[in-house]
Amino acid sequence: MIHSLFLVNASGDIFLEKHWKSVVSRSVCDYFFEALERATEPENVPPVIPTPHHYLISVLRHRIYFVAVIQSEVPPLFVIEFLHRVVDTFQDYFGVCTEAAIKDNVVVVYELLEEMLDNGFPLATESNILKELIKPPTILRTMVNTITGSTNVGEQLPTGQLSVVPWRRTGVKYTNNEAYFDVVEEIDAIIDKSGSTITAEIQGVIDACVKLTGMPDLTLSFMNPRLLDDVSFHPCVRFKRWEAERILSFIPPDGNFRLLSYHVSSQNLVAIPVYVKHNITFREGSSQGRFDLTLGPKQTMGKAVESVLVSSQLPRGVLNANLNPSQGTYTFDPVTKLLSWDVGKINPQKLPSLKGTMSLQAGASKPDENPTINIQFKIQQMAISGLKVNRLDMYGEKYKPFKGIKYMTKAGKFQVRT
Repeated sequence: MIHSLFLVNASGDIFLEKHWKSVVSRSVCDYFFEALERATEPENVPPVIPTPHHYLISVLRHRIYFVAVIQSEVPPLFVIEFLHRVVDTFQDYFGVCTEAAIKDNVVVVYELLEEMLDNGFPLATESNILKELIKPPTILRTMVNTITGSTNVGEQLPTGQLSVVPWRRTGVKYTNNEAYFDVVEEIDAIIDKSGSTITAEIQGVIDACVKLTGMPDLTLSFMNPRLLDDVSFHPCVRFKRWEAERILSFIPPDGNFRLLSYHVSSQNLVAIPVYVKHNITFREGSSQGRFDLTLGPKQTMGKAVESVLVSSQLPRGVLNANLNPSQGTYTFDPVTKLLSWDVGKINPQKLPSLKGTMSLQAGASKPDENPTINIQFKIQQMAISGLKVNRLDMYGEKYKPFKGIKYMTKAGKFQVRT
């Protein structure tokens, strides 16, 4: 299936490559570099690029392109999901998935890739199994390996590989038994000039951290499960139970894992948590423009909107911006024409605003269109879709675990047109 994997950094350099079935020349990435040059934004590179003899399937994570080389037709989402699993594994092992971290742990990276793919086909992709096969790097272990010449590869076959639940190792024991679930939703929206919603959708995930002794069997039920569309489950979830009762029933992996991801696309179900009042004007023949922007919370059920960051790509004719923020700080780059306003937390009693003038090139014509405004934000303890966990039950073990649910909403591609 996957013949080769190339890792490309933000500068366009291949800093790591791995081959399984046969060695594919680096020159195959020229097609990828051509597509990268044509893309207006780094994330706009086509995920599937056909070449005369191969298909290049890529994902962009942490400013690194993971480019898989395929010789025969396979479902692209299958390969994309595997590449995301590779990135998540690197992040789990090294704390961060950066070029420096990968280069510092290059031996472990090759060992992981060798176990995750067998002759080009996915084999062991569960974090629990991989950590028994290949020990995560530590400073002490790295020093011992350097002195003795040994590796991080374990000597015994993982116990989970031999059981009916390969994602969970046997004999798990904890003094504190606990299960935490994070419901994280990301809202993508485009708001037009009048404040009406053009498109809005929610991408959601439920991430779990389960540290329970033995072989527990969990059930998780929701107050309103019918909200969820396009649900994608971890292999541990019993799909027939979900289809029949809309209840998640599963034997969890040990540690951190993604229980499910989902999509809410019905616009009438998507609440827009912030509103923007804007007045951005350019006059014909004038060397000045007006910039007036005010933010406010909306439909947040009393929860605070935090970590607000506003950015806007101003027209090329703008030389400088002289603005006065009522809250936070702003920066304007006269080269890239990017305006950034770090608002912080929105106070509903005193709405943050950014007002002032823009200096334009003398004699320049009025810009053809007004700039768009991109907004980033976070809302703690709230799922914007209205999804709520009803209860979490455990069977098969006699102890009582500590259980916790946390909700968070954040902005994905949230754009306001002016």
